[in-house]
Parts: sequence; C-alpha cells; structure tokens
Amino acid sequence: MTFSWAVVGPGGIAHRFAEAVRGIEGAQILAVCGRDVERALQFASHCPAPKGIKPRATARIADILNDPDIDGIYIATPHAHHLDPIERCLIAGKPVLCEKPLVVNTAQAKTIINLAQSRQVFLMEAFWTRFLPIYDVVGEWLEHGAIGRVRHIQSSFCFQMPFDPLHRLFNPSLAGGSLLDVGVYNLAMTRWALEKALQQKCPEPLEIVARAAHAPSGVDIRVVSTLVFPDDVTAQFVCGFDTQSEGALYIYGDKGTITIPSRFWEGQEATLTRQRFSPINERRPFRINGFEYEIEAAMQAITSGLNECSAMSLDDSCTVIGWMDIIRHKIGVSYPFEN
Repeated sequence: MTFSWAVVGPGGIAHRFAEAVRGIEGAQILAVCGRDVERALQFASHCPAPKGIKPRATARIADILNDPDIDGIYIATPHAHHLDPIERCLIAGKPVLCEKPLVVNTAQAKTIINLAQSRQVFLMEAFWTRFLPIYDVVGEWLEHGAIGRVRHIQSSFCFQMPFDPLHRLFNPSLAGGSLLDVGVYNLAMTRWALEKALQQKCPEPLEIVARAAHAPSGVDIRVVSTLVFPDDVTAQFVCGFDTQSEGALYIYGDKGTITIPSRFWEGQEATLTRQRFSPINERRPFRINGFEYEIEAAMQAITSGLNECSAMSLDDSCTVIGWMDIIRHKIGVSYPFEN
C-alpha cells in the first residue's frame, strides 16, 4: 500500500520533506498546492512519485481536500499562514503534519487542537529533531540516569541573516523573529530532555526571564532566555539571526554531561562524559536527510488510526507555544494579526 502526501507551501523546507519522501518505501507525493501555481509546478517537477508519475500542482487547497487518494497533508507555509490550512484540512477530515511552530500562539493552538480532537483527525507538529536516531541514544542515557539528576540545560541556535524587511524571518505579518523560527527548537528539546530525565511530564517553569535585540521591523533578532524549574533545575538558551553559534546542546547532571556538539536540531553525534570514565561517543547518521523519521512516525500513526503521535504530542506543542507566548510578552514582540 502506498501512502500519498500532498504538500501545501512548496518553499525551501518542503524540498527537504520531498527528498525524504522519495527515499521512503511506500510513500509518494501526489499533489502540491501553492499560491503561485507556477512555483507549485516547478516543485512538483522535482518530486516524481513512483513509476515516474509527477505530482499534480494546484493553487486551490480545495483540490487536495476533495481528493480521496490523498492520505495526509504536509503544511510548510510561513508561520502566520498555518492556522487556516490546518483548520480546512481538519474540517475535511485530512490528517495534518504541519511545520514548526504548529501555530503562533496559545489561542490558535487550542483552537486547532480542539478541532482535531472533536473531529478525531490526526494532527502533528513536524518537529523532526525529536525523531532523530541520536536522540534515541540520548534518551536512553537520561532515562537510565547516566548523568544523575539533571541540573541545567544550555543550547544555542544562531546564524547570520542580513536584514530584509520583506523576508519572512523579519516580517511581523508573517510571524517573523528568531524565537518562533529557531528558538522553538531550544525550548522543545529542553522540555524533551527534562521529561526523559524525570520520566514524567515536564513541570511548568516557575519563572521565565528573557531579553531580546530587535530588528528594525520590530521582530526579535536575538533572544536570550532562562527558565527556572522546580528543584532548582534551570535551562538557558540563545537564538538569533545576528550572530553565529556552534549550535550545541548541553545537558548537565550531578554525575556527568551529555553533549550534542553542533547543530543539535539535526544532530548525528552525542558524547556522554562522566568523572573517572572515558567519554562515550555515539554517532547515528541519517538514512536519508533526517526528515524521514518524523514522516514515517506520522504515517504509522495515521495508518494505525491514531489522532496524534505520542513522540510529538499536541500537549507538547501547545506547552512550548505557551512558553513562547510568555517570552514574546516579556520582550515586547507581537504580530499585527494578534491585535
């Protein structure tokens, strides 16, 4: 049986999705939907389905919602344009895998989660990092107490991006800013690490402190934040478009440290360091490009009749969006469509 995807929003990240789908046995892209049908056609030409069939292109989302051959819809539009297609897909009964952040604020998150649950339709945030093989290793270390009690988590996700007021990263109307675009990785993996270490639901932070530098357009160009959890556990991260970082993730315990040394959001290596022991280095390369694991998890959940994926639950997504709401309030960033 072949699982057929439709892509909404044929932008840069969608090309990585398409590349992964091409390498997954039993998966294909059947349709591409974009506001610019020529761009959709061009995208479709680069992602032929099995047997050389090219996906059809359309500018009307109704064309894919009414197609009984489409099993799931991947949404990769700019952040501010997630809500409407998600709602339309759920109402039509089409399972949804939507790029991070799922939506831009808690009010939107509650709206679509309630809709998905009431309609009993699958919905998942496409947060690929949580499905990478190296995090299976890190998760086992945390669950087995390899570094003892986790005391602090530190991460960075920064890169240089020239200011362009029309680019989605700097445009308030498109929910631009470093927090929603890349800071979501820092926060989501902090929550994941604490849950693995505690082997229970992550507690809510007792305090969130945040400072930011702002682009001329008003969005956050850099954010530094500290989260304080019960039992004096802390987490700190920096994300931004105006500086460069190694992109490491450090998890400090009272008996050792776990390090993903670079680009943790697409990590393939991890190191466990403990006193009186030699460091343990593990490497788990991607089978394709890294997106295959979240895609396969979504496909498995959908074909099993589930409404969400336990490895990236709707509660996970909603909680992290809530943390970002708090941070945005503290740094004074809002979007025109929220007012």
